[in-house]
Amino acid sequence: MALRIGNTELPGSVILAPMAGVSDLPFRLLCREQGADLVCMEMVSAKAIAYHNRNTEKLMQIDPEERPVSLQLFGSDPDLMAEIAQQIEERPFDILDINMGCPVPKIVGNGEGSALMRDPKLVEEIVTKVARAIRKPLTVKIRKGFDDAHVNAVEIARIAEASGAAAVAVHGRTREQYYSGKADWDVIRQVKEAVSIPVIGNGDVDSPEKAKALMEETGCDGVMIGRAARGNPWIFREVSEYLKTGQKTERPSAEEIRAMMLRHARMQVEYKGDYTGIREMRKHISWYTAGMPHSARMRARINSVESFEELEEILTIGFS
Repeated sequence: MALRIGNTELPGSVILAPMAGVSDLPFRLLCREQGADLVCMEMVSAKAIAYHNRNTEKLMQIDPEERPVSLQLFGSDPDLMAEIAQQIEERPFDILDINMGCPVPKIVGNGEGSALMRDPKLVEEIVTKVARAIRKPLTVKIRKGFDDAHVNAVEIARIAEASGAAAVAVHGRTREQYYSGKADWDVIRQVKEAVSIPVIGNGDVDSPEKAKALMEETGCDGVMIGRAARGNPWIFREVSEYLKTGQKTERPSAEEIRAMMLRHARMQVEYKGDYTGIREMRKHISWYTAGMPHSARMRARINSVESFEELEEILTIGFS
């Protein structure tokens, strides 16, 4: 089922969540290829863009093949957020997202990410100013609340809608929970009932059945998949097929997984260079191989690889 966010129509409703250190360009391309209807970039700092930070420029690279794509901005200064949003609008992203969900202490300590949920007036000012500054659709990613004593996702979603947001994504955990415990899908249902813009549900979707259950239980318009996509870009084709037909697709074979890891590694090296590309690939390999026979031994070897050739050799032996 297609999902419309502002003037952007997505082919379906299954979305790759923005994940710092994970949803970089190579990974987004693989997820898009496997059926993600929208891919979200790693969050970028409005301040870092203002200071022309070189690493941030790299984070904002977009390939035409991955579109539609959402660029996620974080910050807490409404005027700076609006100024930067306007400044970067000509880049080839389709949707701009404001991060109000990141739980990392450094981000929260600066009053950014999920810390914004403690200040509804500031949320209103940021969303209003950014929405007025750009023509592209603006979305907001929030959590259930900051902690159990301050569960205010419904209030923040209403503010976001009234201030010009075209959609809201809700992670059913508080900031205090990080990623532990069970996601509260009921809060997603409450948000869906409270606003008329599309609501995207996020939290604990790690299978096609869970994606369907989330949509049925909450009435949400789309499903956002984060941690379950690490080392598993196939989840997007599986979820999409199940939502459309009720049919389950086969899990990838060992050979398909090996081929994907090598392709991913080649893309990482091409995008980030040998040194960084291979080192960053180590965590991806540990996700791809989790639960496989002898995977612990293979991962121990992978953690010291320094070249693509070395990685290829280990994976060839490990999968033979």
